[in-house]
Amino acid sequence: MSKSLQAIRGMNDILPEQTPLWRYFEGTVARLLDNYGYRQIRMPIVEFTELFKRSIGEVTDIVEKEMYTFDDRNGDSLTLRPEGTAACVRAVLEHGITGGGQVQKLWYIGPMFRHERPQKGRYRQFHQIGLEVFNLEGPDIDAELIVMTWRLWGELGLRDAVKLELNSLGTSESRGRYREALVEFLSGHVDKLDEDSQRRLKTNPLRVLDTKNPETQAILVDAPKMADYLDDESRAHFEGLKARLDAVGIPYVINPKLVRGLDYYSKTVFEWVTDKLGAQGTVCAGGRYDGLVEQMGGKPTPGVGFAMGIERLVLMLEALDKVPEELARQVDVYLCAFGEAAELAALALSERVRDQLPNLRLQINAGGGSFKSQFKKADKSGALYALILGDDELAQQVVGFKPLRGQGEQQSIAWDALAAHLATCVVQG
Repeated sequence: MSKSLQAIRGMNDILPEQTPLWRYFEGTVARLLDNYGYRQIRMPIVEFTELFKRSIGEVTDIVEKEMYTFDDRNGDSLTLRPEGTAACVRAVLEHGITGGGQVQKLWYIGPMFRHERPQKGRYRQFHQIGLEVFNLEGPDIDAELIVMTWRLWGELGLRDAVKLELNSLGTSESRGRYREALVEFLSGHVDKLDEDSQRRLKTNPLRVLDTKNPETQAILVDAPKMADYLDDESRAHFEGLKARLDAVGIPYVINPKLVRGLDYYSKTVFEWVTDKLGAQGTVCAGGRYDGLVEQMGGKPTPGVGFAMGIERLVLMLEALDKVPEELARQVDVYLCAFGEAAELAALALSERVRDQLPNLRLQINAGGGSFKSQFKKADKSGALYALILGDDELAQQVVGFKPLRGQGEQQSIAWDALAAHLATCVVQG
């Protein structure tokens, strides 16, 4: 027998039972970003491989180990995007929308791809909402990004479950001086470092700070601190960011080991972390990348942004029981019709009601069936109310109205009064 077809490991179907929560989360974020003046941009999921090598860094784990890269029929090397910032920068450069100092506040949503070991909260196809701002260089816009996420956590009921960690990586010059000091220190302990850190020491030494190995973490306690190597501009920028967060009352901790996994970051970096998801603790992260646009062939352009993982935040909402109750119900009203004449009338009546109540979730029975079978489907739909239309109701131009989820007797409602009655009952329900 042939092998049954299955999804690729780490690339998951999102089933109809799950999508209401996804849509709720995505809609909440979209409304928030609209309210702050951000506009959506949509980029392809496939880009030339060179884009990510040039932006992320050839010696990062993403480029070295995790990208889905292939040659197309023209012999070009293409890659499924592992993150969104590089693609967004490519898009704004290609279309010239940041030229002349134009401020752009953009956001995007979609799948990203990394060949990692799948586990809870970490997948090979995962979904992100990302946000990028160009041509604003002060700490005020860095603060706005964090304030927005803080407001989002409040709307979702997650503020008590997340913690903000901050750091500053300084400019490329100050980071270079720090890198030299860090390499000198770690070289004196190279025999005690774990294998991965020994490799990173030669290729990307700042990533050693991000190690999860306990022995290497113990060594890092005495390592030089990035804060001691910051230039005056970066230090003032970081102080300005902290002052704004203090003014709004957003709690945070300074994490000197926070470096992020991408080479393009400078000055501000931040992560929102949680202990509610086991090992996968970061749910939103980002920072400033003032040199990236120039690195990719554009003029010097300040940039800052973040990305949040949809899968992890959906898991958090479920784990903390923060899923709105109404998401469990996808139908408000189920219309049962018996006989061809009633079915024709039901179709016309349901469309009239939809014209008057565009937000009402009204499902009309399809496929016929007995009274018992249609009521069974009405109950299974989760609807609050069933509407009944048969020969008797048709003759009197009324519809039977029966509560399915509580007390109340069945009653007859005139067709002309149905929309008004449903508006009252569904709101009360």
